[in-house]
Amino acid sequence: MLFTDRTDAGLRLARALRQLEGEHPVVLGLPRGGAPVAFEVARALGAPLDVIVVRKLGVPFHRELGFGAIGEGGVRVISEEIVRRGGVTEEDAAAVERAEEAELLRRARRFRADRPRQDLDGRTVLVVDDGIATGATAEAACAVVRAQGAARVVLAVPVAPPDAVARLRTGADEVVCLATPHPFSSVGEWYRDFSQTSDEEVVALLARAADGPGHPRPARNGELRLDLSGAGGTASEGGAGGLEVVGDLVLPEGAEAVVVFAHGSGSSRHSPRNRSVAAALNGAGLGTLLFDLLTPAEEADRGHVFDIGTLAGRLAGATRLLRERVPLPIGYFGASTGAAAALRAAAAADADIGAVVSRGGRPDLAGPRLGGVRAPTLLIVGGHDTTVLALNRRAAAELTCENRLEIVPGATHLFEEPGALDTVAELARDWFTAHLPAGPGSGTGD
Repeated sequence: MLFTDRTDAGLRLARALRQLEGEHPVVLGLPRGGAPVAFEVARALGAPLDVIVVRKLGVPFHRELGFGAIGEGGVRVISEEIVRRGGVTEEDAAAVERAEEAELLRRARRFRADRPRQDLDGRTVLVVDDGIATGATAEAACAVVRAQGAARVVLAVPVAPPDAVARLRTGADEVVCLATPHPFSSVGEWYRDFSQTSDEEVVALLARAADGPGHPRPARNGELRLDLSGAGGTASEGGAGGLEVVGDLVLPEGAEAVVVFAHGSGSSRHSPRNRSVAAALNGAGLGTLLFDLLTPAEEADRGHVFDIGTLAGRLAGATRLLRERVPLPIGYFGASTGAAAALRAAAAADADIGAVVSRGGRPDLAGPRLGGVRAPTLLIVGGHDTTVLALNRRAAAELTCENRLEIVPGATHLFEEPGALDTVAELARDWFTAHLPAGPGSGTGD
């Protein structure tokens, strides 16, 4: 079984856990990679979401090999066999534990912010990760959950080696694993996209799942299918008979505008970076739509991901159909080549787009249409993304609309550095809330 990414794995895992819905479980994701999987499980089951923070203890000079793990509440799990094989001395082990304990406390504060930890006393608890290699971290997580008073512990993962699953059944009341392939070398080999999950995405997912006035629960949230068959345009501009695009629509209570995301080359609506930004916009009361610009077959041909005319045409067609269903002002958030498509679509005479934000974008690919953009445009680029930064400086000079170039110091193209994606989300949130008008039919292109 091969998973597209962690979101896909979470959706599939949620279907296998439906029978637990009646037990009103608490869902705990193992950060970082387990958080996106746990988010989809919690959403499907209507359950509260939290993290269970544990840290792997790595053998010195071979950190990928864990000799144990520690968790919140002072739980400590050690593999004596790996300690012996790795030649780990008591001094080495103590030094590693001190360092990892400090990191554990830092992450727990970072992820939860000012929210209290979920009360597990007497509850059924689902511990969720994106997969299991040795099982030491999952074993520690189950031990922590028991120490915190859980009545029943269910460990749920998309993939794991058969021997690890058998061993973990002694630490959990139930283990749900979708695939137990043999031979097994790593979790990542069973995912098409196993890119790193950032701290910022974990924080955003917890915020999105939380109740409260600062993070409103979406009133309408789910898969949206848009049939572009009648959207018009030539084949090169995105009009294709029988074409249906799939998106994820989130509308918080009282939303007065919607931001449509255009992802970059090689990505999809499941992009963890775009989803992290979308969660921040939802927290500010803005609706979001993330959808796939290309079909799976088209994505396999790299030529399509740089066909900006087709991408822009499909974005425009999806925007028209969205406007029929959700009569609110619309903005665009584009990343990489998706930013070029967003700018080109916003330049159309009938676009009526309220604001545009580009993250690490390629505005140069919008070509001569760039000068026709009327919507206020924010260009966000990493300070170390030198080639793209130069392209955006030139684009800022060519744009005739209100625009601003924001440089995130120390950030590279994917904004993977600590705090970089948070900065992107804050800049985008402020730009959209300042420039998207409130109320139907009040966009800029009338």
